[in-house]
Amino acid sequence: MKATNLLVQCLENEGVEYIFGIMGKETLDLINSLSNSKIQFVNVRHEQGAAFMADVYGRLSNKVGICLATLGPGATNLLTGIASANLDHSPVIAITGQTSFENQHSEAHQYLDVVKIFEPATKWSVQIKEAQTIPKLIRKAFRVAQMEKPGAILMELPENIASQVVPTQPLPIIPIPKVAPTLQAIEDAKTIIDKCKKPLVIFGNGVIRQQAIRELLTFIVKLQAPVIHSFMAKGVIPKDHPLNYFTFGFKKKDEVLPLIEQSDFLIVIGFDGIESPPKEWNRWKHPILHIDSLPADMEEYYPVQAELVGDLDEVINALNKSEFVAKPWAPTGGLKEKIKSAYQIDIDVKQHLPITIESILHVIEKNATDKTIVISDVGAHKLSIARTYQPKQAGRLIISNGFASMGIAIPGSIGAKLACPGDPVICITGDGGALMNISEIETAKRLNLSLVIIVLNDATLKLEEQMMQEKFNNSFGTAFGNPDFVQLAESFGIKGVRPKQINDLEVALKNGVNESNEITLIDVQLGNE
Repeated sequence: MKATNLLVQCLENEGVEYIFGIMGKETLDLINSLSNSKIQFVNVRHEQGAAFMADVYGRLSNKVGICLATLGPGATNLLTGIASANLDHSPVIAITGQTSFENQHSEAHQYLDVVKIFEPATKWSVQIKEAQTIPKLIRKAFRVAQMEKPGAILMELPENIASQVVPTQPLPIIPIPKVAPTLQAIEDAKTIIDKCKKPLVIFGNGVIRQQAIRELLTFIVKLQAPVIHSFMAKGVIPKDHPLNYFTFGFKKKDEVLPLIEQSDFLIVIGFDGIESPPKEWNRWKHPILHIDSLPADMEEYYPVQAELVGDLDEVINALNKSEFVAKPWAPTGGLKEKIKSAYQIDIDVKQHLPITIESILHVIEKNATDKTIVISDVGAHKLSIARTYQPKQAGRLIISNGFASMGIAIPGSIGAKLACPGDPVICITGDGGALMNISEIETAKRLNLSLVIIVLNDATLKLEEQMMQEKFNNSFGTAFGNPDFVQLAESFGIKGVRPKQINDLEVALKNGVNESNEITLIDVQLGNE
């Protein structure tokens, strides 16, 4: 069997449905093998887009997202999206071509040591050196990508290996074993909970990844203490839950910090430190019960008194079975209402007023179903979304908060729609992020997908403008020009609309969500009212 045929069989064996990428000379054998496979090759317009698609697809499908590029510039174009997937703990495997072995020891056309380049941006970066090792390497790659904490893998296939003939076959898939804490660890945690007076529960995206939502909500009800969450964990606890004090992790205007200050003990569950370092939210150095898949990375601002390490559903379930004392308390000063007011969580959207980011979010929230997927790009609007928008279900708001790379939203919405074809997908992007990967609209159109793309059009890098004004009292380097987004949309063969008031936007949103195999771009011109 040809090596690339074997590689494709291994990918089929792992349940791969899509591979996002761009072919090149060094990947022709692999592309030809894919032409006879049930795996759909999605040829994209830029390799960065392919990596973003694989990232979001991996998050939503509970599978590994796969992207493909050739050597040199093809591979390096993947790097930003791969680093983003790795720091957001999304399971992704990038497969790249490479020149033959004999060309790797001297100056050669388009040759770079891609494996070495990708090492800091992945959990594992490896070159296939012998064709017969393909089954073993593929099986290991999938296990490493999916093991907590999930992340990105780089596999490089040299051109001379691709065409070799080998007799091997795929390896069987064995589930990753679950890990539970010891009874003594549970008892230690219970003792510490019983001793504290004002515990605060802080949870992160690990709760969603490990499908421990039901166990967490049971724990919250038993403990009766206030709860806050990271950007990427929105939707786990219902908006109207009496113990929900919403999102934390903002560098400025973090209205939740007084709640942390008033507490005396932090129970931190499934939180990824990459979202917000403890120094920014635990300046009081409160003691911590660390509950996560991996041991704590202890430091001055993360003083761990006890830890429960293992699969979160197993860990929290074991904790729930213990008889700890409930700790009902509430912060002083009407803090919950202050947070809701500052974050504009319950504002009344007036139908004939000019459009704001917050009013857009309330229109989306009003019209969203439990299955609606909202994808945020990176910029000032991401912070507004993290504060204001309240999804109805966990995992249905996609925010990049580890690497936080602009340009993820449009290609990410393609990955989302392929992962969840029956669910509405709404992409919110600034004009800066939109134009980084707007060419992927052609990919979405070619795939007959239905999406709504909201472009926040203010011809500036708004977050950077705010920072420049605060630090230097000027906005140098933050402004740019834009195309006519409606005409640009129409040139792609999709619908483009430019609402003037919020009720116009709501109509466009409803129509766009209800359109089958149709993409709608809504050009929202901010600051021009």
